[in-house]
Amino acid sequence: MKRIFPIILIAIALQSCSEYQKVLKNDDVKAKYDLAEKYYEEGDFKRANRLYEQIAPKYVGKPQGERVMFFLSNSYFNRGDFNMAGYQFERFIKSYPKSDKVVEASFLGAKSYYELSPEYSLDQTETDKALLKLQNFINTYSESEYFVEANAMAQELTAKKEEKAFRIVKQYNKLGEFNYDMLKSAVAASDNFVSDNPGSKYREDAMFVKLEALTHMAMNSFESLKEERLKSAKAAYNTLKKQFPESKFDKEANTIIEKINKELQRLEPQTVESK
Repeated sequence: MKRIFPIILIAIALQSCSEYQKVLKNDDVKAKYDLAEKYYEEGDFKRANRLYEQIAPKYVGKPQGERVMFFLSNSYFNRGDFNMAGYQFERFIKSYPKSDKVVEASFLGAKSYYELSPEYSLDQTETDKALLKLQNFINTYSESEYFVEANAMAQELTAKKEEKAFRIVKQYNKLGEFNYDMLKSAVAASDNFVSDNPGSKYREDAMFVKLEALTHMAMNSFESLKEERLKSAKAAYNTLKKQFPESKFDKEANTIIEKINKELQRLEPQTVESK
C-alpha cells in the first residue's frame, strides 16, 4: 500500500492536469467557467486565474459577469500578482459600483498597493499610492469590517515614510562633518520633518539632530558669525527641553549646551570691546 498510494496520487494529478489542459484549449466557455469555479473553491488560484482570464470578456454584460470579474481580481491577489490585482479591483468597482462586493473590492484593491510598498530605503512612490488608496477607503467606509486592518496598514506605511524622511535628516547631519552646506540641509530637513510629522516617534530624534547640526555649524564658524549661530543652537536646545523635559538625549544635550555656554562666555569680552 505504501508503494501504491504515491502512484495513485500521481495518477490523480496527471488526470487533473489533463482535464485542465483540455478545457483550457477548447472553446467551451461554460466548461471553463465550471472548472474555474472548482479550482477557485479548492484554492488553486493559479489555474482558476488563467481560466477566468479567458472567459471574463465573454461574460461582460451577463449576470455572471460580476462574479467572474471579482473572482478574476481576487485570484490575482491570492496568487501574489498585486499589480494586476489592484488594477482589476479598480475595474470591478467601476463596472459594478452597486455590487455588494464593492467594499471588499475597495479594501483588497488598497491592500494590493500596500503589498507593493517597498522597504523604507527605496523609492516610496508605491507607498504614496497605497496610502492614498487606504485613506480613501478609511474615509469612505469607516464602518466597514475592514476598517481596523486598513487603518493599521496606513499607520505602518506612514511610519515607513517617516523613517525614510528621518534617515535623510541623519544622513545630512553625518555628511555635514565634512560639508557646511550639508549641515544647513540637515537643519532644514529637521525643521521640515518636525513640521510635516507632528506625531512621529522620530520627532524628538529630529530635534536633537538639529541641535547637533547647529552646534557643529556654530563651533566651526568664523568668529564674526559664531555668536549668532551659537544662540541659534541654544534656542534649539531650549525647544528640545521644552517639548521633551525628560528627553532620552538629556546627557548628550546637556554636554552640548555646556559647550555652547562656555563658548558664548568666551565671546562676551570681545563683544564688549567691539562696542
